[in-house]
Amino acid sequence: MSKESSPQKIKEDQVNIRFAKDDDLKFVQQDGHVSEDIVLRKIRNEEVIVAEKDETLVGYLRIEYLWSTLPYIAFIYVNEPFRKQGIGKSMLNFLTGWLNEQGHNALYSSSQTNEPSPQNWHRHMGFEDCGTLKGINDDGSGEIFFRKTF
Repeated sequence: MSKESSPQKIKEDQVNIRFAKDDDLKFVQQDGHVSEDIVLRKIRNEEVIVAEKDETLVGYLRIEYLWSTLPYIAFIYVNEPFRKQGIGKSMLNFLTGWLNEQGHNALYSSSQTNEPSPQNWHRHMGFEDCGTLKGINDDGSGEIFFRKTF
C-alpha cells in the first residue's frame, strides 16, 4: 500500500486548521516557552494556529514577527500519535496562504544545529537555509535559520 493511500495518513480535509481561540489557551501554551498572558495576546492577534481532528486539538503553530514585519515560526507542535501525517504541513499551508493574503511573500523559521529531524522537515517543506547563529541556545548549540518564499 502506498504512503498516500495509507489509512493512518490524515487527509487535509479530515483536519480542521484554524486560528486559535481563547478556549484553546491551555493546549497552545503547553510548551511553556512563553507566559499565559503573552500566549493569550498572541491568540487574540491571530498569531496562533491550531489543528483539530474530530474536535480534539492535535497540533499548534505560533508565529512571531522579526523586526515587527517578518513572519517567523516561533514554535510548531503536533501530538506524537499524529506526527508524520501531514498536520504540520497543513498548518504551514494555512499560514502561508493567510500571510500571502496579508501581502507577505516569505516566512522564516529556525531549528537548533543539533536537531537534524526538524532541519529535514523545514527543507522538505520548501524552506531554504539562510543563516546560522552560533552558540545562541542554553546548551551552547547554534540555530539554523530558514526562509520559505511563496
